[in-house]
Amino acid sequence: MSGKYATETLRANQAGIDRAGEILRGGGLVAVPTETVYGLAARADNAAAVARIYKAKGRPSFNPLIVHVASLEQARAFAMFDAQAERLAAQHWPGPLTLVLPLREGNGLAPAVTAGLDTVALRMPAHPVMRAVLGRTGLPLAAPSANRSGFISPTSATHVLASLDERIEAVLDGGECERGLESTIAAIRGNGRVEILRPGPVLLSADASAGSTIEAPGQMASHYSPGKPMRLDLAEVAPDDFVIGFGPVQGDCSLSESGDLAEAAARLYACLHAAALSKKPRIAVAPIPAQGIGVAINDRLRRAATPPDQSSSGS
Repeated sequence: MSGKYATETLRANQAGIDRAGEILRGGGLVAVPTETVYGLAARADNAAAVARIYKAKGRPSFNPLIVHVASLEQARAFAMFDAQAERLAAQHWPGPLTLVLPLREGNGLAPAVTAGLDTVALRMPAHPVMRAVLGRTGLPLAAPSANRSGFISPTSATHVLASLDERIEAVLDGGECERGLESTIAAIRGNGRVEILRPGPVLLSADASAGSTIEAPGQMASHYSPGKPMRLDLAEVAPDDFVIGFGPVQGDCSLSESGDLAEAAARLYACLHAAALSKKPRIAVAPIPAQGIGVAINDRLRRAATPPDQSSSGS
């Protein structure tokens, strides 16, 4: 089909999981639901399969991938866990926490997964469908968000197909993602210090990264773009603004009419997708409290509102 694929939509049942496993073992790409967003999965031990992730997404090669594992034992084969990493994994895995750890020698991962760094990003997801796929393949799976690089992350199979139809073999339709924001990414430094590279659903007491090196996904200044100008913390609205509301601020799409931050996180990308599809040329967003998961919501909104030509680092 001249560089195109007839993308299958698979049901999240045993037959669909078996088919997804077959495609992945053969080096193909499958979009799989997680508790955060849909991930574009490929076997992380196969260089050709990993290269296809970068090509399908249009992702810069300096941007490393998160490797999804089925167990802590499997994760230890790829990275060195100190006492701090063991503690965080015991507390938050399976779940929406990615740990950036020193790469173990002889790990067997494709070099492009780590983008040439001496660290690797690992996560043990909690979503039953992703866990079933990991179990079915018996493989570590590299799985960045299942969308074109730099654009809005997908929280439904429909979002995936809008961006990647005919670029991947299949999407495993597990419905809407529960959390709606990508995982928290925490790097464990040599002295046991925890450094947050990307805020997310898991709230940790740690330092925020101010470094310029791209060590994990979601660190580019411009990311999650709806392709239109965005204003945050709206004070006034123009008639041709698509308004994303929150709490008492009404909108064309509301993150949460009750002002619930967890609901706002789950609905963030759905509202950005709706804004992108709207005929209105601009987007205005209501103020979101910068507390709890509101910190992660504001992080994604700032990156979405940053034009690509103002981005000084990678996606």
